[in-house]
Amino acid sequence: MGEKILVCIAWPYAKSATHVGQIVGAYLPGDIFARYQRMAGNEVLMVSGSDAHGTPITVEADQKGISPAEVVEYYHTQILEVWQRLGMSWDLYTVTTTPNHAATTQDIFLKLLEHGYLFQHTQKAPFCPTDNRFLQDRYIRGTCPNCGNPTARGDQCEQCGKLLDPDMLIKPYCTLCGSKTSAIEFRDTEHFFLDLPKLQAALGTWLASETAHWRPNVVAFTNNWIKDGLHARAITRDLEWGVPIPLPGYEDKRIYVWFDAVIGYLSATKEWAQRQGTPEAWRDWWESTPARPRPARHYYFIGKDNIVFHTVIWPAMLIGYGGLTLAYDVPANEFMQMEGRKASTSEGNIIRTPDALDRYGPDALRYYLAAIMPETRDADFTYADLVRRNNDELVATFGNAAHRTLTFVQRHYEAQVPAIGELTPEDQALLTAATDAFTAVGEAIAAVKLREGLTEAMALARAVNKYLDDQAPWKTIKLDRERAGTSLHVVIQALGALRILLAPYIPAAAQHLHELLGFTGSVDREPWAFVAVPVGQALPPPVPLFTKFDPPTEE
Repeated sequence: MGEKILVCIAWPYAKSATHVGQIVGAYLPGDIFARYQRMAGNEVLMVSGSDAHGTPITVEADQKGISPAEVVEYYHTQILEVWQRLGMSWDLYTVTTTPNHAATTQDIFLKLLEHGYLFQHTQKAPFCPTDNRFLQDRYIRGTCPNCGNPTARGDQCEQCGKLLDPDMLIKPYCTLCGSKTSAIEFRDTEHFFLDLPKLQAALGTWLASETAHWRPNVVAFTNNWIKDGLHARAITRDLEWGVPIPLPGYEDKRIYVWFDAVIGYLSATKEWAQRQGTPEAWRDWWESTPARPRPARHYYFIGKDNIVFHTVIWPAMLIGYGGLTLAYDVPANEFMQMEGRKASTSEGNIIRTPDALDRYGPDALRYYLAAIMPETRDADFTYADLVRRNNDELVATFGNAAHRTLTFVQRHYEAQVPAIGELTPEDQALLTAATDAFTAVGEAIAAVKLREGLTEAMALARAVNKYLDDQAPWKTIKLDRERAGTSLHVVIQALGALRILLAPYIPAAAQHLHELLGFTGSVDREPWAFVAVPVGQALPPPVPLFTKFDPPTEE
C-alpha cells in the first residue's frame, strides 16, 4: 500500500439537495482525486457529511413550524440520493448530529480551553426587540462595510467574501420579522472566543513552510487575511440547536456552527474507524509525532468562500489542540456562474443537481463540470455548452471510436479481440500515446490540475478517432484481413487505456467500456497503468456509451 491520502470535502448545509455550483466547487474535484489516488495504489479515506447546525436549518424550521432535526433528515436523505446518482465514492458521508461528532467537538473545545486558546468575554449581541430574541448572524442582513453589498449576511459578505460580525454591518435588520424600521439592538451576552491572535505566529510559521505547492489564489487570499492581523472570534452563540457547551452554566448556549463544522473532518474519520471495528485507527490518519510528522497527506476540497476556514481557522484550532496533522493542500476552486450570472440560492439563480441529473445523467454532467472546472478563475455553466461538449466530445469522439470499433469486431472477427501482426509506425505511435497518457494524466490529477488531466485523456480519445479514420479497417479488410485486424487490435488497446484514464472522471461510462472490452469486476480496482486487452478475449454485443442530446430549449 502506498501513501495515506485523506480527502476532506466541504460539508454542505442540510438545507437543499445541492446545486451544480457546489458540485463543481468541491465534491466532484474531491471524488476525481480520490478515485485516481486509489487506482494509483494509495490508501484513501474520503469523508464529509451534512452540516446540520447551520443557521439556514433553523430558519427553515422556524418558517415551517417543525424541528431542525426534521429539516436535517429531509435534506440529508436528498443529498445522499444525489451522491448515489452522481457516483460519489465516499468512504463515509455522515452528519453533524451524531454523538461522535458532539464528543469530538467538545474534546477540541476543552483542550483549547485547557491550553489557553479560549477565553470568555461579554459582548454585545444582536437582539430583535420585535421577536424578543437574540439573533444568529444569518438572521441579520445589512450593508457590507467593505464592498457596499446591501444584502450582506451577519457573518460573511457573499459578494466580497469578507468575514463579518453583525455590528460591522451598516443598517442591520432582522430577516425573521423583516422589519427595517425596528432597529436591531445590541445587548450584553457572555461567550467563548477563539484567541486567534495568540495562534498567529505559529500559524504564520506553518503557512510559510507549506504553501509552495498551493494554488496562487489560495495563498493570496490567506496571506491577505494574515497580513490584516487576526482577531479573536466568538465560537458560541445563544442557541438551542447545536453541540452543547461541555461546561455548567451554559445550558442555554451552543457551540457555533463555523467552529464545529470543520471538526467534522476529524469526527468523520473517528466514525469511519468505529464502523470498521477498529476505533483507534483514526490515529493513523491524524496523530503527528516527531518520528511521523505527517501520517497522512490531508487535502481539503472547498469553494473559495471557505478558504479562510480551512487555511487559517481550522489549522489554528489544530495547532492549539496539538499533535494533529495539518493540511497538505487546500485546492479551493473559484466560483461558477450560471448562464452568465452569479450563482445565488437566495436569488434563485442556481441549477439544482437532481434536475441536472434528471436531464443529462451523471456521465455528461461530471464530464462537463470537469471540463469547465473553475480551478484558477470563475467559469460559466450553460446548457448549450454542456450539450455541445457531450455531443462533440463524448458522443462524436470517444463514444464514436469505441462503438464503431467494437461493432466491426463483433461482425467480422467473431466478437473477439483480433490478433496483432506487424506494427507500423502509426500503430506504435498510438500505443505509445496510450502508455504515456498514464503519466501525463496521473501527474495532472496528483497535482489537482483536474482540467488538465481530462484534456490529456481526451487528447488520446481524439488520437484514437483520427487513427481509426486514417486506417479505415472497414476498407482494409477487403484487401488485407490481417492488417485490418491489427489496426483494430491497436484501437482496442487504446480504448483499454481510456477506460482507466477516464474512470476518475466518468466512472459509469468507464465501467460500461470495461465490460464491453470483456473485463469483469470493477474498473475502479484496475491499477493506474497500461494493461493489455488479451488477444482472443470475448467481447459482448456493443451498446453506445453515450446519448446525444438535443439542443436546449429557451426555457
